[in-house]
Amino acid sequence: MSDLLGIPETLLPHDPAIPALDEGRAADQVARAYPSSSLPWAVLAEDALDEGEVVMAYAYARTGYHRGLDALRRAGWRGQGPVPWEHVPNRGFLRALAALARAADGIGEEEERHRCVEFLRASSATGARELGL
Repeated sequence: MSDLLGIPETLLPHDPAIPALDEGRAADQVARAYPSSSLPWAVLAEDALDEGEVVMAYAYARTGYHRGLDALRRAGWRGQGPVPWEHVPNRGFLRALAALARAADGIGEEEERHRCVEFLRASSATGARELGL
């Protein structure tokens, strides 16, 4: 499937962090075991946001975001196009991007917040809705 511009979807490969987190392992342990996965960094960022630790959340989210960009590029992404929420391995990147938007808002970085929200919406409208952005 592709978007209206004909750019194909990017589907990330299996993410071993997903079953590790599903088994109840702590996100920091999963990040140590699978540091290239966006998902544990996104979970750490979301938890930090819930605890009011905005600067920590920003750092975790930025790490997850960059790990996700690396994975997307390895999967053939060329800087634009759909990254569907429906493909579960993509969710770690999308969650990190949403957490980065929220953390940027929390530190008053409006341009970064806006860029992240627009990037999320352009990548996955469904993901943006699911994540409340």
